[in-house]
Amino acid sequence: MSLEFFLILLVLALGGAIAPLGDRIGTKVGKARLSLFNLRPKKTAVLITILTGIVISASTMGLLLLVSRGIRDRLLNFDKIRRGFQRDVETAQVELEKANTDKSKVEDQLQDFKLERVRVQTQLNRINQSLQGAVARQQKTEALRQRVERQRNQIQSQLTQVSGQALELRSDIGRLERDRQVLVQQRNQVAQQIAQRDREISRRNQLVQQRDQEIKNRDQVINQREQRLKELEQQQVFLQTELTQLAEIAQQSAQLRVGVPAIVRDQTLALAVVQAQGPSQARQAIDVVLGQANRLAVQRIRPGSNVTDQQIIQIERAEIDRLLSRIADGSPYVMRVLAAANYLLGEPLTERRGVRVFIQVVPNRIIFSSNAIVSAQLITNPAERSSDELQEWVTQLINQANFRARQKGVWSNTSTVRFQSVEAVVTQLKQSTTSAEVRIVAAEDTFTAGPLKLEFVVVEAGEVTLRTEQRN
Repeated sequence: MSLEFFLILLVLALGGAIAPLGDRIGTKVGKARLSLFNLRPKKTAVLITILTGIVISASTMGLLLLVSRGIRDRLLNFDKIRRGFQRDVETAQVELEKANTDKSKVEDQLQDFKLERVRVQTQLNRINQSLQGAVARQQKTEALRQRVERQRNQIQSQLTQVSGQALELRSDIGRLERDRQVLVQQRNQVAQQIAQRDREISRRNQLVQQRDQEIKNRDQVINQREQRLKELEQQQVFLQTELTQLAEIAQQSAQLRVGVPAIVRDQTLALAVVQAQGPSQARQAIDVVLGQANRLAVQRIRPGSNVTDQQIIQIERAEIDRLLSRIADGSPYVMRVLAAANYLLGEPLTERRGVRVFIQVVPNRIIFSSNAIVSAQLITNPAERSSDELQEWVTQLINQANFRARQKGVWSNTSTVRFQSVEAVVTQLKQSTTSAEVRIVAAEDTFTAGPLKLEFVVVEAGEVTLRTEQRN
């Protein structure tokens, strides 16, 4: 245990022993009602208590001074110690300022040393790089020296071999000279043969050039004939159309002679798509369609007549009023004018006794979407059939597609099929070695009013081998 801790315990024990003693003395003095210095007993007890506290403090101070020399010296020599401590503080401040000055100098020197170290490190790095380059160059030089040494040894060995070969070549030169003379003679003979063959080749080249020119001429003739064939095919289509028209005209002329009907019941006289906003536009659209039907009726009954504006068709007003209320909603409708009875060629007609008609109206909706299958049929072993048979088979398939289109609700009586598409299908079928499925599809979205544009898709073994495209 240290001395300071022992003194603290001793002071605490002494104060704890004196305090009860002073309290007991004060209590006895108070009970005895003693009086000192002519004071009242109560004040005398207070005085005794104060004296007891003084004794406690004095005994504590005396004990500390008696036991601890350090406390005794500090207490008795306090002023001297304070002045010495102040001198020490001033000295320490002076030394601190000096130390700060020295610190600044040292820091400046340290900064200089750092800069010098960076410069030295840079020089060292540059020297290391130069050293590495020198080492690399030395390694390359050493490798080059070794390679040159190996090459020198190889050249030396080759020189030895070449010397031996030179001796052999000298011995062979004489033999080769003799052979050379023989070869010169043979060369002259070969040269004569080559000249003869060159003349033969020249003659054959002239024949080849003549043949090439003949082939070019024939290619030109073939191209001209193919172009002429295409023109004839187009003329054939045009002539077939004219032939059909002439047949209709001849039929009409025959009908004029025998008195057969020119208009049959349920025959379409006019077909149009109308879209009216309100009753006035609806009435105007109906008048336009009825005008077309009237002109066609005049042409059918009086072919060749110049009077086409005579009103000969008749329709109930109630039916027109019913149509007005139906088509005036702004939606697209297909309107078809049909004949209500049969009428003969040249039949005298007036406004009172005219061609009775009625009108059908349906929404103009999509019947076949683009690429939708209109008709399809499987053909077996098409390569065994002739081109005419295949063309007739394709024509029947087209008629089947038109029939199905009319059943689905397409009002147009005609469909568009390109002649080139039919030819492409026939050519593809002639090349087929297995069964093939020919599909007729809609080339574009087909509405109720038509027209129905058709194209072909040929499928063989589950794969499409031909697909024609509609051209505008």
